[in-house]
Amino acid sequence: MNKDVLTVMASRLDDEKQAVIILDQTALPNETVYKRHTKKESIWQAINKLEVRGAPAIGIAAAYGIFVVMNQSLADDFIAFSEEFKSVKAYLASSRPTAVNLFWALDRMEHCLNSNRNKPVSEIKLALREEAETIRQEDEEVCRMIGENALSLLKPGMGLLTHCNAGTIATSKYGTALAPIYLGEERGYSFKVFADETRPLLQGARLTTWELNEAGIDVTLICDNMASVVMKNGWIDAVLVGCDRVSANGDAANKIGTAGVAILAKEFGIPFYVHAPLSTIDMETKTGKDIEIELRKGEEIYEAWYVKPMAPKGIKTYNPAFDVTDSKYITAIITEKGIAYPPYERSLKDMFEKKENSI
Repeated sequence: MNKDVLTVMASRLDDEKQAVIILDQTALPNETVYKRHTKKESIWQAINKLEVRGAPAIGIAAAYGIFVVMNQSLADDFIAFSEEFKSVKAYLASSRPTAVNLFWALDRMEHCLNSNRNKPVSEIKLALREEAETIRQEDEEVCRMIGENALSLLKPGMGLLTHCNAGTIATSKYGTALAPIYLGEERGYSFKVFADETRPLLQGARLTTWELNEAGIDVTLICDNMASVVMKNGWIDAVLVGCDRVSANGDAANKIGTAGVAILAKEFGIPFYVHAPLSTIDMETKTGKDIEIELRKGEEIYEAWYVKPMAPKGIKTYNPAFDVTDSKYITAIITEKGIAYPPYERSLKDMFEKKENSI
């Protein structure tokens, strides 16, 4: 396997120029473009316009971003610095409503701020930088452990279907749903991967196939509406997906089209595995019905990837960015702390209790 792809970072800090460097994923697979961001407006734009995407990567970019912005602050006392921080936090949090990691990372940065309230502002800034870097480093280990846990459910030579992109460029390294594929490749599992194109933004076509192909992994691109055919052909042994938020009852919000794949998998008796860092599990949200689903501009459906529009100009559209897969279609939720099985109200609660007891 070409391991260079695992060194591609969705975002990183440039200390010398006091900027966050973000891989513009909208330019892939044709160009590899990195953009420097120093202002809250451009960081907001990068998250909102999907230059950085994937729940963990969004959280990391937000943590780096709020540090970069606050590092420029001229406030010389905690109260003024804190008020400015809260304003920037609220602004960045408005960039995307569904991915819980965005809010989790910003909340964690605010906790760091408050924990250092008695220190000079210069030292608070250093603490924020260290916290943002810790968030990135922890995510790398989380993804590796998710991969190890998922790999325990898989066998060499399996055919795997994935939807959207939950790979290394959606996280700090390894990915969530793609982590067992990378780890398996290192160990000679020789998986055969089928990637849904993932309309309308084509994350599967543009990003997942790019990643896996670069890594030398056997990957086949299919249209979203071909999933039932490859399942019926017997080519799929398991479905691996990431997620942006999991509710307390195990419902999982992920890229639009995921729910349909889960229903198909249930029909064909294929296990459907959701890969979720604990940071994406929102125990305060009771069910998937309570998850806010982001609605995006309709032009993404018929203009974004075409030289000419593929629908009448101004046609009415409905373009939800995510859907919610009911827990009854999910075989297991794989986290860094282990594998949760139904009933999820109990198993997810146990997972968090296990985490708290290990601290």
